[in-house]
Amino acid sequence: MSSQPIPSADPVEAQVHALARAARTAQRVLARLPDATKADALRRAGEALRAHQPAILQANLRDMTAGAANGLSDAMLDRLRLDPARLAAIADAVADVAALPDPVGTVIDRSERPNGLALSRVRVPIGVIGIIFESRPNVTADAAALCVRSGNAALLRGGSEAVHSNRAIHAALVEGLVAGGVPAEAVQLMPTQDRAAVGAMLAAAGLIDMIVPRGGKSLVARVQADARVPVLAHLDGINHTYVDHAADPAKAAAIVLNAKMRRTGVCGSMETLLIDATYPDPHGLVEPLLAAGCVLRGDARACAIDPRIAPAAANDWDCEYLDAILSVAVVDGIDDALAHIARHSSGHTDAIVTEDAAVAERFLAEVDSAIVMHNASSQFADGGEFGLGAEIGIATGRLHARGPVALEGLTTYKWLVRGNGQIRA
Repeated sequence: MSSQPIPSADPVEAQVHALARAARTAQRVLARLPDATKADALRRAGEALRAHQPAILQANLRDMTAGAANGLSDAMLDRLRLDPARLAAIADAVADVAALPDPVGTVIDRSERPNGLALSRVRVPIGVIGIIFESRPNVTADAAALCVRSGNAALLRGGSEAVHSNRAIHAALVEGLVAGGVPAEAVQLMPTQDRAAVGAMLAAAGLIDMIVPRGGKSLVARVQADARVPVLAHLDGINHTYVDHAADPAKAAAIVLNAKMRRTGVCGSMETLLIDATYPDPHGLVEPLLAAGCVLRGDARACAIDPRIAPAAANDWDCEYLDAILSVAVVDGIDDALAHIARHSSGHTDAIVTEDAAVAERFLAEVDSAIVMHNASSQFADGGEFGLGAEIGIATGRLHARGPVALEGLTTYKWLVRGNGQIRA
């Protein structure tokens, strides 16, 4: 029995199915392209982004103006904003992906059975990947580059707040990709902002092979609840930094300030600071945050550190602020810190600051998050910083891929079995 969806009378669903079928056809072509061709096409796509900078920035200005008028928060506007430096970084990320080794065809392992059968597991593309995202126009370029490099077709559905930016970036990318020999349908942007398109993507089993949501809690919850297609989920970044009693004060203060205030709207931003009750200089941690304009909400012992710290509500410990707001708790050592993180972490990124190697190793071993750090800012939770080039998201689940998902995370594998006439008894 075919797994293909039956033709739909619904115009949006029919449109999604048509785009997905075109993507499937393009993906088969893309999967046959030599590595050098894919890499050259991505370099051309990066060059096209630079060449079309004025049009892309003008489109982004339209989105920023509409976003401000519609009451988007400062953090959301920061995610949306493009400028020459940010656009150059997007183009650089595309070029970086072009320079990465192609995972497709990599032999994961080999073995030979006693009967002479030679077995190998080889990386192959997943197929057609649907990416549903909000706010950040850079996702258009990152997702396209990663999918093309790994031999996958991408079907992109961006948020309405970034519609003009996404269209301008997509047009530039496709111009470069086509010039390099990649079918235009390998990277498609949903032409409608109708919310029904999301539902149609989630139901397109047999046409779309995997869905990647990039956005807030409500988007991810809807995708996980409604999808009939496998989902690579990126949940909240409720990230903790625990400052142990053996932390170096200067190192701790610098890490804490950077982890929160470098960019408050990114998913790697610290949302809860945990301070050991015996740490010698707790005020040295909170003062730079307050001076930088961060609003602090704490438990009773945290409030005693500085009168400017307001009492935290119960839901503050489970909140991804994505803003200059931080929860602060004083804990009784590593056991208390681990218990707090186990209760409240979203499994994204958690960090410890300490000079005690044994405590650090225990933290690294026992915290069950996709990324666990020692003596480093959680803002490093990024595919580019991990040497992966761009990322399609940070997966917080436990299956298939975890942490920054880049090229390898966009592949699966197949078994190749080579025989010499063997038959099974």
